[in-house]
Amino acid sequence: MPTNGVNKALKLQFGLINHESRYLTAEAFGFKVNASGPSLKRKQIWTLEQDERHTQVVYLRSHLGRYLSSDQDGKVSCEAEEPGEGARFLIVAQSDGRWALQSQPYLRFFGGSEDHLSCFAQTVGEAELWAMHLALHPQANLLSVSRRRYAHLSGEEGEVSVDGNIPWGVRSLLTLVYLGGRYCLKTCDSRFLNHDGKLVREPGRGTGYTLELRAGKLAFKDCEGKYLAPTGPTGTLRAGRCSKPGKDELFDLEESHPQVVFQAPNGKYVSIRQGVNISANQDDETDMETFQMEIDRQSRKCTFRTKEGNYWTLVSHGGIQSTATEVAANTMFELQWLGRRVALRASNGKYVCTKKNGQLAAVSDSVGEDEQLLLKLINRPMLILRGENGYVCHHKGSNTLDASRSVYDIFTLHFSDGAYHIKGVDGKFWYVSSSGLVCADGEAPEDLFLELLEHGRMGIRTQSGQYLRGDQGGTLKGDGQAANSASLWEY
Repeated sequence: MPTNGVNKALKLQFGLINHESRYLTAEAFGFKVNASGPSLKRKQIWTLEQDERHTQVVYLRSHLGRYLSSDQDGKVSCEAEEPGEGARFLIVAQSDGRWALQSQPYLRFFGGSEDHLSCFAQTVGEAELWAMHLALHPQANLLSVSRRRYAHLSGEEGEVSVDGNIPWGVRSLLTLVYLGGRYCLKTCDSRFLNHDGKLVREPGRGTGYTLELRAGKLAFKDCEGKYLAPTGPTGTLRAGRCSKPGKDELFDLEESHPQVVFQAPNGKYVSIRQGVNISANQDDETDMETFQMEIDRQSRKCTFRTKEGNYWTLVSHGGIQSTATEVAANTMFELQWLGRRVALRASNGKYVCTKKNGQLAAVSDSVGEDEQLLLKLINRPMLILRGENGYVCHHKGSNTLDASRSVYDIFTLHFSDGAYHIKGVDGKFWYVSSSGLVCADGEAPEDLFLELLEHGRMGIRTQSGQYLRGDQGGTLKGDGQAANSASLWEY
C-alpha cells in the first residue's frame, strides 16, 4: 500500500460539451440549465458524485450546489439541494469517448441544445452525446487502482513507470493537456506519453486519449480503442490489448502537494539523511532533502512530511525531529514570507533557527539571519495558474496576459536565489510594466516571489511588494495590495 496517506482521489469536476460545441450551463437565475456556454467558466463546471450503494449511479452537482434532475416527462431542472430519485443518472460511454447520460429511474437520455434541453429520448442520437472537458487543475499524481502504485517518469528507461510507493519529487508530476477533445499526458520534462509506452516531444495521434469513467475511476482509451495499463515488473505505462477496462486499466487522479527543499544560512540543505534530527548539513538535493508541504485549510499552518511518511515535530528543548506519524499541534508551523527567505514559527511560539552544528531548533524569539531559510519549490517546473475567473493565458494580439480563460498556457518556472522567473513557450519572460500590467515579452528575467499561502493556492509578489491579480476585465495586473480571491492562484 502507498505510504502517502494524505492524498485522496480528487472529486471529478468537468464541463459537458454538446454536439453544437456548447457547454452545459447552470444559471443562477431561476436555477435554469441550458447548453449555451461558449467556454468552460464557473457556470459550466459540474461535480460528479457517486452513489455509495449503486456504484454505476452518479449525480451531477452544479457550481451552485444544486443537482441536475429529470421527471418522468423528461422535464429537466437543477434546483434540488439534495439528490432525489430524478437526479440519478447512468453514464453510457460511447466508442468515440463521448457520454450519453441516461436517467436511471426513467431510462430516457438527456440532450438538446441551447434552452431546449430534455431527458426524454429513447435512443442515443447526436443531440444526446456529451464530451467531457476536465475542470480540475491539470497537474496531478496518477495512482494505479490495481497496483496501488504511483506513476512517475523513469529516467533510466525514458518511460512512465507505475511503481512508486509515494508520489515523490518532480518526476511524479503529470500534466493533462486537452487537445482536440482528447487528453495527452505530459511528463515533467515536457514529453508526451505515446500509446506504445514511448515518450515523444510532439503530440500526435498516438498521444491522445479519451477519458472514461468506471465506478468513479478514470480509464484512458487510446486511438485504437485500447486502454493504458501498467505492464511488467516496473509497471511501464502503455496501451495493452484490452478493449474493455478492468481493474488494471483504472486510475485515480490525486492532488499534487508542493514539495520543497530548504537551504540554511550555513549554505547547507536541510536533510533527514543523518537520522531523526532535522539538520542543515548536506551539499546536494536528493529525496532525503525534499519535504512535502501540506497547508491546513483552516489555520493555514504547514506540516512538512518526509519521504518516509513522517512529519517534522517539535520535541523537548525546542529540537525538530522527523518522528511524528500523525498531524498534531507540535507538527504545525507558521510560515512567514520575507521576500527571498522564509521564517518558521513552531507551536511553542519560537522561531526555528540553525544552530552551529546545523541542527534546527525552535528557540528564537525574533527573526535574525540564523532564522532565515531559503525555500525552493521543486515540483512545478511547468506552471499552470488558475484564478477565480479562469486560467492565465497569453492575450491574443498583445503582450499582456489574460486571467479568465477556459484554456491554459503552460509556463516554465526558474528558481533564482529565493525568487522565480516565469517564462512563456516563446522563451520570453514575465515582467510588470510601468502601467501595472503583467507582460510576457521580456528579454531579461524579472524577479517574482511565490508565497504558498493557502491549501493549493499561491500569491505571486512583485519586487515592489504588490500581488499579481486578475482584474474585472480578466487582465493580469501587478498592483494587488493584499492576498485575496483576486490574487490567489491554484498551481
